[in-house]
Amino acid sequence: MTENNTESPSLLFETSWEVCNKVGGIYAVLSTKARTLQTLYKDKVIFVGPDVWTDASPSPYFTEVASVLKGWKKAAQLPDGISVRVGRWNVPGRPIAVLVKFDAMYDSLPQLYGEMWEKYGVDSLHAYGDYPEACAFSYAAAHVIESISRFLGYEDGEGVIAHFDEWTTGMGLLHVKSYLPGAATVFTTHATSIGRSICGNGKDLYAYFSGYNGDQMARELNMEAKHSLEKAAAHQADCFTTVSEVTARECEQLLEIRPLVTPNGFEKDFVPKTAKKMAVARAAARKALLEMASALTGAQLPDNTFLVATSGRCEYRNKGIDVFLDACNILRHELTADDTPVVCLIMVPAWSRNVRPELVEAIASESKTGIADPVITHGLNNPDSDPIINSIRRLGFSNQHSDKLHMIYVPCYLDGSDGLFGGLTYYDLLPGLDATVFPSYYEPWGYTPMESVAFGVPTVTTSLSGFGMWVENEFGKDSFAQSGVYVSERNDGNYSALCSEIAARLNEIIRADEKTAAALRSAAASTADRADWAHFMEYYLVAYAEALNAAKARNKNKK
Repeated sequence: MTENNTESPSLLFETSWEVCNKVGGIYAVLSTKARTLQTLYKDKVIFVGPDVWTDASPSPYFTEVASVLKGWKKAAQLPDGISVRVGRWNVPGRPIAVLVKFDAMYDSLPQLYGEMWEKYGVDSLHAYGDYPEACAFSYAAAHVIESISRFLGYEDGEGVIAHFDEWTTGMGLLHVKSYLPGAATVFTTHATSIGRSICGNGKDLYAYFSGYNGDQMARELNMEAKHSLEKAAAHQADCFTTVSEVTARECEQLLEIRPLVTPNGFEKDFVPKTAKKMAVARAAARKALLEMASALTGAQLPDNTFLVATSGRCEYRNKGIDVFLDACNILRHELTADDTPVVCLIMVPAWSRNVRPELVEAIASESKTGIADPVITHGLNNPDSDPIINSIRRLGFSNQHSDKLHMIYVPCYLDGSDGLFGGLTYYDLLPGLDATVFPSYYEPWGYTPMESVAFGVPTVTTSLSGFGMWVENEFGKDSFAQSGVYVSERNDGNYSALCSEIAARLNEIIRADEKTAAALRSAAASTADRADWAHFMEYYLVAYAEALNAAKARNKNKK
């Protein structure tokens, strides 16, 4: 894998909307990769992110440090209106981070759009939504990269790698290519904008996959600007990468270019290091989850209650939340009076209000009699249009005291400030689960099942997720006992069979004896070890070398 890796960067920038800004899975990619990059390159690694914070609401992920890049800050020549804060990202490795205030760049967008149309054919004519914000940020970030590189002696960028993540940074990559021509550019698509849109609009992506044309679908779905920018960045980058083979095929079909696959690794820094510490964390998590469930439903839930959850983005179809609900509905009709109770949790942030005050009171009360509407923990701003709560009601989950299976919707971001679990975060609660289910329809990688196995929690995912595909390639099919990961085959025509299969698998885990359950947890944890960044960074080293070699050849030809 690394035999051709003869080039390494003198300076490495990585730009993303999710640097010091926890939004989704890309934050997990970058924040867990940071320590390995620091080990390799020390402070030659600089992350660039948006400064979307205020004095009243500061970033919990960033610490400003006056001594970092002090000389550059004093001498920086940036366009009027661009301001920066320099410091450290509060993740393992504590890499340098530059947060960029980009509001002043909005006035420059018409000129930028025109320039990028002329140079690279980027069609921003029909831009809307978050497109201007993304372009303003990445344009400002590119100016920062250009300025730091020149200050540190890389006048034309030779030896510098500028890595940009997702379409939201595409304008930055194109600016660097134009104005810092010696720099090597890397562009990573974590999920194509048009592929996600096809799935989000309820269309079958896989059944008609070979017939899709990205440009045509972009026009049909009003995605011309994002798709055009992403496609241009992919084609203009010195190295184009994506996170899994399933997304590589998508890029090849919709963006008309084959990327290098750089799988997402993981760092287990926040996972308890010893069996004793893990047991303590598991006990605390189960106590909090069972107290909440008992208070909400009024059911007397024993300590051995089976806890299963799904989580992630609030994408009802793409993330398989519909499958989880239907599988749990099948499961509840198969449980008998002798079975242990089951609590199914949907921990997905939605448009929610504060935690329900009557639930807080019920948790504090010694008398657990349950509260009205015992299927949801927080108020919703849009209860009539929220697909999850509507499906819970349609399927008849009502959480009566005597029910063997309870369905609970936790529609908030579990960052410790949800008001429900006494400051415990999602990662604090995860080890308390007995199983997780992530039956995704559209999942370029899949950090949620990877996080699950890192905590030793067996998980179910699908063959349409990058992580699921990696597990099958690594362990072979039907390797649940060896990997702690059950990969269900999913396609556009097997929805009902998939729901039944997942219900059957959960039934099997529920009925497993203590020895089998412990073996599954151990297998899951071992799988996470094999997906550590220490193993997966080699793919990035190849990408960096490819980009540097391409930039060197490109610039040699210009001379």
